[in-house]
Amino acid sequence: NAGASGSGTTTRYWDCCKPSCAWPGKFNLAPGFKPVQMCDINNQPILDSNSSSGCINGTAYQCSNESPWAINDNLAYGYAAVNIAGGSEASWCCACYELTFTSGPVIGKKMIVQATNTGRDLASNQFDLSIPGGGVGIFNGCTNEWGAPSTGWGAQYGGVASRSSCDSFPEALKAGCYWRYDWFKGADNPSVSFTQVTCPTALINNTHCARADD
Repeated sequence: NAGASGSGTTTRYWDCCKPSCAWPGKFNLAPGFKPVQMCDINNQPILDSNSSSGCINGTAYQCSNESPWAINDNLAYGYAAVNIAGGSEASWCCACYELTFTSGPVIGKKMIVQATNTGRDLASNQFDLSIPGGGVGIFNGCTNEWGAPSTGWGAQYGGVASRSSCDSFPEALKAGCYWRYDWFKGADNPSVSFTQVTCPTALINNTHCARADD
């Protein structure tokens, strides 16, 4: 699935759970790298990739640095759960994709995301962007990790409805929540065209994950 490209859809989520690409043995890593970094309940890195998810009574959660950030007015970096047509976790875990938004207030803007997760509810060529306050979806680890409400912040699907809702977030997640209303202009699931690209070092530095074929 190297060099995947096409058109797709986006959604958003932040469930605080251990990302699926944090499990060992799912794909071929570049020498010296490891599966996606995960964190404990105090947002500190966990070294054991076999640690179970905090969403199933384990100790591993999504690290706060998997939040999106702006590089400039027209480019952002971030992470996503993905489902790429014709592929599997073996081909897309820790791969990077350049998304060009093709609808909504961010039309023409670009975002490079690293695939850290997947989901059984994702459609073909869907990028579920990791955005704090984006909705917990099926699973909710945010109540355990951060003391969020029982259904997460805001709606279970879609998350918070205003920038001011981010004000009460944990400090580690505020910037990513604000990003949705600042750089992303509150866009609601814009469509994209996408192409697989070499992962920027800045994305790899947060996850410590790089593919052998990148």
